[in-house]
Amino acid sequence: MGYVALLRAPHVTRLLFGTLLGRLPAGMTGLVIALALREADAPYSRIGLATAAYALAAAVGGPVLGRIVDRTGQPRVLLGAAVVAGLGYALLAFAPGSALAAPIGAAVAGLAMPPLEPCLRALWPVVVEEEQLDTAYAFDSASQQILYVAGPLAVAGIAAAFSPVAALWAAAGLGLAGALVVATAAPARAWQAPPRERSGAGLLGPLRSPGLVLLLIGLAGAGWTVGAQTVLFIAYAEQTAAAGEGIPGGAGTLLALAALGGLVGALAYGAVKWRSSTATRTWVMALGMAVSFLPLLLLPGPLAMAGLALLSGVGLAPLLAAAFVLIAELAPVGTVTEAFAWLITLFATGNSLGYAVSGWLVAGSLREVALCAVAGIGLGGLLLFGARRWFQPAAPADAVTAAPTAPEPVPAA
Repeated sequence: MGYVALLRAPHVTRLLFGTLLGRLPAGMTGLVIALALREADAPYSRIGLATAAYALAAAVGGPVLGRIVDRTGQPRVLLGAAVVAGLGYALLAFAPGSALAAPIGAAVAGLAMPPLEPCLRALWPVVVEEEQLDTAYAFDSASQQILYVAGPLAVAGIAAAFSPVAALWAAAGLGLAGALVVATAAPARAWQAPPRERSGAGLLGPLRSPGLVLLLIGLAGAGWTVGAQTVLFIAYAEQTAAAGEGIPGGAGTLLALAALGGLVGALAYGAVKWRSSTATRTWVMALGMAVSFLPLLLLPGPLAMAGLALLSGVGLAPLLAAAFVLIAELAPVGTVTEAFAWLITLFATGNSLGYAVSGWLVAGSLREVALCAVAGIGLGGLLLFGARRWFQPAAPADAVTAAPTAPEPVPAA
């Protein structure tokens, strides 16, 4: 089986483990900030300010750190960012009730969040064979689903056993530990992006590629859909509970089922040997994700809704897995890490906008929210289909050419 061979390849297990460990704070921070500030009697307005500061700073910091990685290598950036982010969590932990320190600490933690995901995706072409790349990116996408289940569970467990402030310290420690695991691995130490060509130079970096920009905008539509889906599930769970027909676990169960669907979808995608081009797979997966969301418009009873939640999640992770490969193909030489960081930023931006718009629509009807969710990926998929001719790399893909500068192959650990 492809996944067994992948996990047996040198460094793969270590890099996956380190990335998941270091990325776990991303699945913890929104909840832990709210709990820590509420425990300190902070008003909800201040909680909103702190969580927004974290999200906005992370959206800005990701591409900046990605560009620095492309220019200087991975270890120093990963470790330096983890230390600075830890200082942000420490400021939050020491003064969660402060109107000034809390948002500043949250902003620092977000701005310096170690770019572990972009770094791992830049490393895949170095540590696996070319025929394993689709499997590697699919497994990468599948493993990310774990974060959004494990993160809140970790916060709940630590807060119950100790306190929300202890969960802040745990987030700082996990980020540093994950960065250490990845940064000290041989592939990360040896990796160096090739010199940038003219097409990748300048302020815009990878955004000089029109195809990449169109791809990122289309994927922002997927983020919009996920944000609207969250509001839909929350409102649906509340309404059915009020009618005495609630789902055990409420919105959490529906979101967990969607994440499970994403895990299954990504594993199935990676197990297939695809003959179509990466560009074709990307727009097909986007439109397939839109189709999987359409049944949510029916707003059926709780049991059927649970099944539709599972179905709705199936398309996201395969879409991202295909997009990871396409981003590596489209990114100008020397900009691949920054390009992957832009994906995270655009997806998160779409997610926030989808959440905000659907939150405004929910006062009308749940069907409007469901339509909002379908519209995000529907329009995104149509954009990717219409822009498919732009998805042709003008030069050899950065991820393929970005190999360690050492003359010998990277040794097994």
